[in-house]
Parts: sequence; C-alpha cells; structure tokens
Amino acid sequence: MLAVCMAWPASAGAQGRAPVERLATVVHVTDGDTVWVEMGPADPLLAGRVKVRIDGIDAPESCQTGGPEARAALAQRLQGQSVHLLLRRQDAYARWLGRLHHEGEDVGAWMVAQGLAWSYRFASGRGPYDAEEAQAREARRGLFAHPDPMPPRVFRQWHGPCH
Repeated sequence: MLAVCMAWPASAGAQGRAPVERLATVVHVTDGDTVWVEMGPADPLLAGRVKVRIDGIDAPESCQTGGPEARAALAQRLQGQSVHLLLRRQDAYARWLGRLHHEGEDVGAWMVAQGLAWSYRFASGRGPYDAEEAQAREARRGLFAHPDPMPPRVFRQWHGPCH
C-alpha cells in the first residue's frame, strides 16, 4: 500500500518558508502530471513513498484524448529514474506540488513542449510554461495537433473525473 506523508515539514511551507529540495526515485506514474516517488529511509521529513503533482502543468485526464499518451511518455522518461524535487506545498488531494528535474531538465517544461500537457493557468495571467505551450501549438505537437483540444479542467466540468 502506498502511504502519503501528510505533514508539511517545519523547515518549509506556504507562509514564506523555503520549498523542500530532495532527490527521489520515481516508482509509479499515475498520469501525465502525477507520480509517486520513493524518498528513501534516510529522509526524516519525507520518508517512504510520496505522491507528487508536477507544479505548473495540467495533463489530459487518463480517460481523455491524449491522456494515455501523456502518461506513457512520462513513464517512459521517469519510471525507475532519479529526479530532483522542489516541493512547494500539498494540494487539497494531499499530493505534494512541486517541480521535477531529470538529468538537468525541467520535466514540466518538457511535457508542455512535447504537446503532452498545458501550461497551468492561474486566476489571472499565463502559466509558467506559456512559451513552451505557444511553441508546441505553433508546431502542432501532440495535443495541439487538434484544432481545439479540450483542457482537462473543461473535460472534468463536462464529464467529471475518470475514476
């Protein structure tokens, strides 16, 4: 059974504290923007397996067009691989939100540039990977090969979650 560490370490968190940086191994890819990582027994703050949502991207739902491809691409790239994490906080679903780097490359930027995810747009403004999304749209890569791909947030409003 996979366990989620629910407590935010005292050394990090929302109220102006620094994010937590760690090395971890990806042990499972849930979908195109969520992975499980093994933190290792030596980490007293975040021991065991932890669910991480890649901050700044929104990949298609697993039952949505492009969802299986996004998951497969992320799994092929990260499954069993070591990643550098920059964990910011936990979301409403108890997933850690954070940036992942693999072999020096920002995984979120890579997913968006490949046309496998959208740059996550916040209340007002562009997402952090807006430039990568614009390039993927212009090149008609992945999701953006379709004239009007449905963002996951819209898909969820119309169809609900896949599970």
